[in-house]
Amino acid sequence: MRYRCRATAFGVLFTAALAFAAPLDAQEGKDPAARRLERDILEQLIQINTSDSAGGTPAAAKAVVDRLLAAGFPAADVRVMGQTPGVQNVVVRYRGRDSARKPILLMAHLDVVDARKEDWSTDPYQFVEKEGWYYGRGTSDNKAGAAMLVANFIRYRKEGFVPERDLIVVLTGDEETTSDGIRWLTREHRALIDAEFALNTDGGGGDYRDKKPIRFNVQAAEKIYQSFVLEVRNKGGHSSRPVPDNAIYHLAGGLSRIAGYEFPVRLNEVTRAFFARGAAAESPEVAADMRLVSSTGNAAAARRLSAGSPYYNSTLRTTCVATRLFAGHADNALPQLARATVNCRILPDQTVDSVEAVLRRIVADTTIRLSRVSVANPSPPSPLRADLMQPLETLTSRYWPGVPIVPEMSTGATDGLYTRNIGIPTYGVAAIFDDLNDSRAHGRDERVGVKEYHQAAEYWYELVKQLSSARMSP
Repeated sequence: MRYRCRATAFGVLFTAALAFAAPLDAQEGKDPAARRLERDILEQLIQINTSDSAGGTPAAAKAVVDRLLAAGFPAADVRVMGQTPGVQNVVVRYRGRDSARKPILLMAHLDVVDARKEDWSTDPYQFVEKEGWYYGRGTSDNKAGAAMLVANFIRYRKEGFVPERDLIVVLTGDEETTSDGIRWLTREHRALIDAEFALNTDGGGGDYRDKKPIRFNVQAAEKIYQSFVLEVRNKGGHSSRPVPDNAIYHLAGGLSRIAGYEFPVRLNEVTRAFFARGAAAESPEVAADMRLVSSTGNAAAARRLSAGSPYYNSTLRTTCVATRLFAGHADNALPQLARATVNCRILPDQTVDSVEAVLRRIVADTTIRLSRVSVANPSPPSPLRADLMQPLETLTSRYWPGVPIVPEMSTGATDGLYTRNIGIPTYGVAAIFDDLNDSRAHGRDERVGVKEYHQAAEYWYELVKQLSSARMSP
């Protein structure tokens, strides 16, 4: 595996004070027109239903392209393209001075998870502003990111900004389902999105606790997504004459053994740095355990962290959990089929084969047939480059004084795994702060803070300007 990041090198960059100060007000001195543009684009995108069932990504892509063309972008540099008519991606190139230098890729996605109006207190596909929040499906995942990138490109164009290298925005249309959009682009149109590195608005981000910013996460790695099916078939029979050989009982026994198993703690350089740097945001007791785990892998400290936080538990180890169940065909018949789905999130330096072998050993029942749902897509962690992390830290300390930058291994999955796999180091830098215990992405009443959204847009505006104007050396 290509582990090039160094926790010690990152430690040199970690200079922020540990006393947390109030964040910089993003609206101080901000151009009101820029703020209005950010809001208008977000509103427009929210009100286009881009869920998989609605198939609205072509309309969202057209809305974005129309704005960019109206702002003066050449038609040749603004492309709508996709493998299928129902799923469209946008690729936009902002030309820089030196075409020989590799570009910077900026990422977001236009599609959203389905939402039902009856489940929400507002219409999920109507943009609503109330009590300091923007509500609507996709406000946090990930139309805020798409709107920020588009608004900033228009803002750069209006100002006449010319970067030292090209900038590329890619907005994909199916990240929440198959990610075929980014896979197709990396496979068939590599030249359009090739870059020295990528910044993803759909990873990382800031954490609030008790309405105070405690941590700025930079996603540098992702776990491997792999589901397995456990299936038992049986000849069945009449329920009035039960026998011990019952498909449901076999399956239940295997699932119970999986539920009782805990994969061992296994740290990589990103997660070691996460626990070492993230300790600054925790209580003294939790911080002590985080530092112990980071430095020595202390088993007792790892147990306490796992018991106290599902997120920390998932960061420490591979996890497998039952997520779907089906069995039987009639109330008065013995089951002929029992089936369950077990979803695993595997550490990037473990193989799917090794996890499957563990599951087979744990299940320990030859009547249970275990198979993979699909082919997994592992991706290597991205190196924590000093020439990238230093500007991130400097800008973060100006916006959120005293808040530490923490490298993060995402427990979920993003399009970034596909760009990593073609050799483009990818970093999730969402920059939107949200309550650590009230994430509403994919859920009811999804929202983003008004102040937090515009603050993140301003952060990205400055960050991309700095990185595209600097001479960087990995």
